[in-house]
Amino acid sequence: MADHDSSTTHEEEIVPSDPKSRIHLKQCIAPFVFGGMFNREEGFPIVADFLFKFDGGRTLDDTCRIAAEIGFDGYDLIGPHSWPILKKYGLIPTMSHLGAAGTPDAGIASKALLDDLEKSTRTALKECAAFGAPNMVAMAGARTDISMEECADNCVAFLNRVKAQAEDLNVTICLENLNSKVDHKGYLFDRTAWGFEIAKRVDSPKVKVLFDIYHAQVQEGDVVRTLRENIQWIGHIHCAGNPGRCQIDENQELNYPFIAREIERLKFPGYVGLEYMPKKGTDAIASLKKGFEIFDTSRW
Repeated sequence: MADHDSSTTHEEEIVPSDPKSRIHLKQCIAPFVFGGMFNREEGFPIVADFLFKFDGGRTLDDTCRIAAEIGFDGYDLIGPHSWPILKKYGLIPTMSHLGAAGTPDAGIASKALLDDLEKSTRTALKECAAFGAPNMVAMAGARTDISMEECADNCVAFLNRVKAQAEDLNVTICLENLNSKVDHKGYLFDRTAWGFEIAKRVDSPKVKVLFDIYHAQVQEGDVVRTLRENIQWIGHIHCAGNPGRCQIDENQELNYPFIAREIERLKFPGYVGLEYMPKKGTDAIASLKKGFEIFDTSRW
């Protein structure tokens, strides 16, 4: 065996942050953490024709109360029609207007859709600003026969159209990565480097990436290195366990306590969102409390 070479370059050593310099990681949830199902007949609307019915007969009001009691700051994927319920419990809509700036199937990478999506995005930005909602989500859309380079150009062109308004209104547009391997076959933005490059080209403090850790883990892994190298381009974070897009406990492969410490060490100023579906037979509220504790930096 060769002698150890002391000049070999090693990974950066993780040193616990000074308690005086620690930040409070702001946490939020998505509706799915309470368990339930999507349908077209009953439940509360996330977007048009996209309803969600909670397990156990819970209402959106119930889930807001529970989230506030646990200590969450906000609630993702809730539209303006339900914002008064969030406000009642001191929660804010942390990631809003799903569909206004594209969907997984029809997004801002399609040149033919840009005019219509610009209109809905501008409306969404005004609504977010009026209520104090900090972020809205954007989607690239599905792969077509158009090259990835041209799709990126279309995304940049779209975001350049609306970034000045986003800056003026202090609302961040977050382009979300999804995996195309398991959950969203054919989705365009499935490799994080592609989306980060778009954010860099647009070069606006109000255009970022919604970094979904679960989707990144499924597609490419290397989550912590991605965080370290791109934290300035990340506006929002989503978390779920893998495999299964389940709760973030010890029965999945991602080491979320380590990831949480790294997000804190990087002084991430945005929101960390739990966006998972609890496994059948598990206690959804107990799982939610455990997830909150993992990212509760005040305990360290």
